[in-house]
Amino acid sequence: MINIFSHFSNQLLVGLGWTVLSSVIALFFSLIIGTIFAIMEIAPNKTLQVVGRAYVEIFRNIPLLVITMFFYLVIPMYVVKINGFTAGTIGLTLYTSAFIAETVRSGIQSVAGGQMEGARSTGMTYWQAMRYIILPQAFKIVIPPLGNQFVNLVKNSSVLAFVAGFDLMYQANSIASTTFDTINSYLVVGVLYLIITLPLSYYMQHLEKKLA
Repeated sequence: MINIFSHFSNQLLVGLGWTVLSSVIALFFSLIIGTIFAIMEIAPNKTLQVVGRAYVEIFRNIPLLVITMFFYLVIPMYVVKINGFTAGTIGLTLYTSAFIAETVRSGIQSVAGGQMEGARSTGMTYWQAMRYIILPQAFKIVIPPLGNQFVNLVKNSSVLAFVAGFDLMYQANSIASTTFDTINSYLVVGVLYLIITLPLSYYMQHLEKKLA
């Protein structure tokens, strides 16, 4: 392990950087997109409900690799050229956002119904009540499952290796094929994934206790 890291430290750190960058981008946009579709799923408008539910069911039930390969192979062929990193990050964002939507929706539905009625009675619109009254309470409720989704997102970023996304897994494959030291190559990368996910997991636990 030590020899692998010492000889390929620059390559591994580059992979670590791409993995973190992809994870941060996907985390940010999947949280926004997931929240929007969670609200749509329970909106008073029937059309919004159908669209929200369709989005969640489609992206939650298609494998992440299939979504990623669609953006890597099909979109450049018929729409616009994108590289592997972009295709992988988009696939990761869409896939994760579907699970976040379900998590946020359950949090919203856990908030007492009287909260929305009280907000509407003061003159707030549905969207204002959702933004200022319901969502802040819902996010406190769903911090533990959201934390799990964020950790899963980081681990799922390894899908970039299949589309030349230059992430940690891609670098591990490259090093293993060069050195034929498969075990140590993947052990090093496993440790680097732990360096990312463990602090994130502990931070989410701290946040949960803080907001309890």
